[in-house]
Amino acid sequence: MAFLQGAFAVWMREITVFFRERERIISATITPLIWIFAFGGGLGASVSVEGMNYQTFIYPGILSMAVLFSSMFYGMYIVWDRKLDFLKAVLVAPVERSAVFFGKVLGGVSDSAIQAVVLLMVGVLAGFVTSTSAFAAALGASILLSACIVSLGLIIGAAMKSPEGFNLVMTFVMWPMFITSGALFPVENLPGWLEPFVLINPMTYGVDLMRLAVLGTTGFGLLMDVGVLLAATAVFAAIGTRSFERMQI
Repeated sequence: MAFLQGAFAVWMREITVFFRERERIISATITPLIWIFAFGGGLGASVSVEGMNYQTFIYPGILSMAVLFSSMFYGMYIVWDRKLDFLKAVLVAPVERSAVFFGKVLGGVSDSAIQAVVLLMVGVLAGFVTSTSAFAAALGASILLSACIVSLGLIIGAAMKSPEGFNLVMTFVMWPMFITSGALFPVENLPGWLEPFVLINPMTYGVDLMRLAVLGTTGFGLLMDVGVLLAATAVFAAIGTRSFERMQI
């Protein structure tokens, strides 16, 4: 019971902070919209992929990108909480550090889910999301992918002492994950030597699951996508919990 109460308290704090900074929703949606309508629209006029308009093809990938960026960046708040001494107050409280970790994960997933809903509503208006079931499935895929990436971002945040260090590590982790995920083009188009990186990249399966939800096409299958994301989330959660337990105040 104490574990659940602690996790819930941290979660509610993160939700409260999020709604006090509503501009985060706007800033988190502008870049994906530029990718979809400017980049995707420009190439979409002359390029088709797998028999569909390029703009339609990349919509699930850009939605996954938005989840990736917001979820990974969420780890930055660990660094700021440490600098503002809020983290010290939380970690010395009579609450298990694992509860703090999972409360943070719930907060990050909630933030990403809200942003995903905004982009999915844009997708409905633009004709990319054509049914209620597709909307619900894409939202579920966003939540599952976000849980995985938020856990990874918190691991990085727990190890970093400065925002600059976090940004440096995040860049080296996040962009390769995005580029090799198949978000912008089929993974079959990548050089063969990159195949191992594609297959161990959880983002690859997140994009494929999102594409299955929105477009009904898949390269790995539902069970593979969900299984890999759940396994990666479990591994990152275990490492993240251990990182929080060892974190210096």
